[in-house]
Amino acid sequence: MRSFSVRMVDSAGSFSVRDHGPVSTEPTPPSKPSRAQLRVRDMVGAMVFLVVIALIGGGVRSCSFAPAGPTIDPAAGPTVDAPAQLAEFARASAFPLRVPTLPDGWRANSTDRGPVADGGTAVRVGYLAPSGRYLRLVQSDAAEEGLVRTEAGGPLQGTGVVQAGGLQWVVYQVDGGEPFRVTTSPDGVRWLVTGSADDADFQTLADAVARGRVLPAAAG
Repeated sequence: MRSFSVRMVDSAGSFSVRDHGPVSTEPTPPSKPSRAQLRVRDMVGAMVFLVVIALIGGGVRSCSFAPAGPTIDPAAGPTVDAPAQLAEFARASAFPLRVPTLPDGWRANSTDRGPVADGGTAVRVGYLAPSGRYLRLVQSDAAEEGLVRTEAGGPLQGTGVVQAGGLQWVVYQVDGGEPFRVTTSPDGVRWLVTGSADDADFQTLADAVARGRVLPAAAG
């Protein structure tokens, strides 16, 4: 604060001093935003917060992190009638198909039928185990090498054998990759199982397909 005075001269030539008191030299404080500006700013902030919450919630609802790979919510995603689809494929198949007898909690979520490298056909069914892991069962009349190359997207080397479902399965795998387990059924059909599920889930699926109902080949 600072004071100042003004010298005045009247009509008779006399001088007088008028004190105007203290005058503020402080800067004028900024004006507050209007109520309309505050309302718009609050609405934008709320919308951003809701979008972030929605993205976080949607991202964690169906998947979760696990050291061996991501798991999928068994209740999420599509469900297919695998027995009905396999029966449909069998009508045009040159080799018999099996319908796995799986325990409660397993769910089929995809089916497919297509050619195999170097000849043959593959019938595929994808399953979600109760653990949330995925396995694909492939039934084929193709040679083992061609089937592995088609399913893996390239050639693989055998790394060992395992017993499951009363059969011996050859394991094909690269370091850090998912295993491809292949065997030949008593019907002479090639079976391949691959996916992110652990050995216990693989054993369950192998047993289920070995005990499964046989659909005879119908293609002439």
